[in-house]
Amino acid sequence: MAFSDLREFITMLEKSGDLVRIKKEVDWDMEVGAISRRVFEQAGPALLFEKIKDYPPGYAILNGPVATWRRVALALGLPPNSSVRQIYAAYEERRDKKIKPVVVKAAPCQENVMTGSEVDIYRLPAPMVHDGDGGRYVGTWDIVITKDPETGWINWGMYRFMTHTQNLLTGWPQATSQLAMMMKSRYLPLNRPMPIAIVAGCESLCHMVATDPFKPGENEVEYAGGLRGAPVDLVQCKTQDLMVPAHAEIVMEGEVLPDKIAHEGPFGEYPGYRSGTMSEGVLVQLTAITHRTNPILTLSTLGVPPDDSSIAASLTAAIAMKRGLQRRGVPVREVYVPPEGVTHLIVVSVERGGSRVARQVLDFFTARRVMVSKVIVVDKDLDPFDMNQVIHAFATKCHPAKGITVEHYEGRANALTPCFSADERRRLKGASVVFDATWPEDWEEESIPVKSSFETTYRDAVKEKVLANWESYGLGGKS
Repeated sequence: MAFSDLREFITMLEKSGDLVRIKKEVDWDMEVGAISRRVFEQAGPALLFEKIKDYPPGYAILNGPVATWRRVALALGLPPNSSVRQIYAAYEERRDKKIKPVVVKAAPCQENVMTGSEVDIYRLPAPMVHDGDGGRYVGTWDIVITKDPETGWINWGMYRFMTHTQNLLTGWPQATSQLAMMMKSRYLPLNRPMPIAIVAGCESLCHMVATDPFKPGENEVEYAGGLRGAPVDLVQCKTQDLMVPAHAEIVMEGEVLPDKIAHEGPFGEYPGYRSGTMSEGVLVQLTAITHRTNPILTLSTLGVPPDDSSIAASLTAAIAMKRGLQRRGVPVREVYVPPEGVTHLIVVSVERGGSRVARQVLDFFTARRVMVSKVIVVDKDLDPFDMNQVIHAFATKCHPAKGITVEHYEGRANALTPCFSADERRRLKGASVVFDATWPEDWEEESIPVKSSFETTYRDAVKEKVLANWESYGLGGKS
């Protein structure tokens, strides 16, 4: 089923026991963030804060709409106990489908409109998320919409935005992001402001699509329709030539100024560490704020996983990487991005391994804009979604001298990789490493050690007998 809006999804989460309504008044100044962070670290439910200090009754903050695999499964219309492998398979099966959006004339997201001198971002309950943040963040779990003025391409991305003044926001899109590239190539040469819409509180699959690394030129709204199995309703912005999801909770319209910058950050980011010192960010002049009556601001209190970012990126990045490896002729079976690795650690399962295949994998991950720092390549005889098996393969099959290959590069590193030095992050200088946890290609079959496990050690007749009698042994039902 396709959820019509965030509120319908919230109702589903409440019915399934995956949401808690917090009715006690909470302070937007770090109390919301602290509660949310602790619940994330306990893999707890989504939180709907219904009474925010200094704000009218009805104004709410939702933290963590898809911060567990259960909630991702529900967003996809799957049973909540679906396995990670099943969730990956469902997302991959739908990912290439496109359904064009439908344009509507009136929309819930424009029930309340502020323009001109009325624009005041502080009328929304933007929280101070972490102690040490540079300011209050209104954009953490958002959809950021921009448009290529030459081709008409509409890009959806997810970037953080901090309040600066009542009508100015600062943001920090990484230099390699599609937003930054569009601004640099299309608007800065002409000294033109770039229209932008920062959207909060959409149906969850729309937000997840905004995290998916679709190639430039692809309209993510069509893929969101395919994932949902129904078109996304769009409405024209009030002050910018952009279309936004009609059922969103909040839309902030504005322009990225070409001739001004402002301080932004630091911020507790997705790798689980504060992003650094206050730095130069893009400056957005707000031209309008529209919102539903009793708006719900979506929040992801980023930090040590799990959270929405690490879960969503696990899914969206893995499928994109698998497709990319396939296009390069790598004999890939599965790609798993463990949420605990916050996209810095990737597991690649291949049909047949060896140093040549490991090199192919590393070459892909050091290609332009991939920027993954650590990759473990495993054979097809293990489940790449089971980190116990992956760690065992890494410990026993990765040769400490021959099985590790490092590639150094400059100009494409991830500025949020914590292990890089301050100079490396500034210069975008980094490295990627592949750990080859597969058997060498030139080993004869009889030279490969025999795995000693229930599945590989015993004859079928013995396994069938044991499984048939499992419950009678007093060990419970079959697993």
